[in-house]
Amino acid sequence: MSGFELGKGRAWLAALIGASLIGLGALSSARAETFRLDHPEDSVVGVTFYFKAREKDTLLDIARQNNLGYADMRQANPNVDMWVPGKGTEVIVPSMFVLPNDAPREGIVINRAEKRLYYYPPGKPDEVQVFTISVGKDAMGTPLGSFKVIEKRENPTWTPGPNVRAAHAAYGDILPAVVPPGPDNPLGRYAMRLSRPDYLIHGTSMPWGIGMEVSGGCIRMYPEGVEKLYPQVSIKTPVNIIDQAYKVGWRGDDLYLEVQAGEKSVRKSAREAIPESIKSDPNVVIDWGLVEKAVEEDTGIPQVVGYRRESGNASYLPMIF
Repeated sequence: MSGFELGKGRAWLAALIGASLIGLGALSSARAETFRLDHPEDSVVGVTFYFKAREKDTLLDIARQNNLGYADMRQANPNVDMWVPGKGTEVIVPSMFVLPNDAPREGIVINRAEKRLYYYPPGKPDEVQVFTISVGKDAMGTPLGSFKVIEKRENPTWTPGPNVRAAHAAYGDILPAVVPPGPDNPLGRYAMRLSRPDYLIHGTSMPWGIGMEVSGGCIRMYPEGVEKLYPQVSIKTPVNIIDQAYKVGWRGDDLYLEVQAGEKSVRKSAREAIPESIKSDPNVVIDWGLVEKAVEEDTGIPQVVGYRRESGNASYLPMIF
């Protein structure tokens, strides 16, 4: 048992049960999540919950219906069959996120490591919208850096670049020079060009690939996700693309760690996963056993690993899934 007091866990369990009911209703239609922070200094949103799979469910069905992707479900449910989880199987739906802290909370922040896009609407400092995405793979990886939206286009045509055409040709797939708008257009119905013009944020005609590293470097979104985001984004909206696999944040007085290392060759130790500013704070208590567990298991689910000692308001309940 960790050094955390478990006496205040009932409120958290009640919240989890409520979130489960919300999640069940969410399965009727896919949606993008909008969260409001209880406190401006908080950086953890959402709740992870369990769902009992139905007879014809796949994990990808459950993922899309809850605005998640392939990697989310694979990490959180390593022992569940992706394609045939089985009727009645309890599936973890990891709808809880630590907001990235390697970029300012403005405009669009894309975290390549977790395959997620965060949108901070202007004039709403307590609100964030969270979208699951796909990013580029290997040599065609999504670039890191600070950009802006320079163009928006509805019902775009697609002109595949030379690298994309060559990659497809290597597998015997000869792409046309231009693909017109329509259901077979890989860009979907909406596209936003970045200030690095070869890269777009766009929809897709292949939504089951969302949550994977499968694009030619662009950022793909679910059709319903980009449909929500597109009208909110204006020209010159800032876009910061980062690669933050270890995210640490506060919800009230509880400290959370979210690990999204995946198959990265360079992995952090437990000590490296917690920023120095938090480790050196005398008012912060860290349970290093829980930190090591979160780093080792790499579930992508935020875990409570510490608390602020001065207020006495932390729940001190480790979230173990």
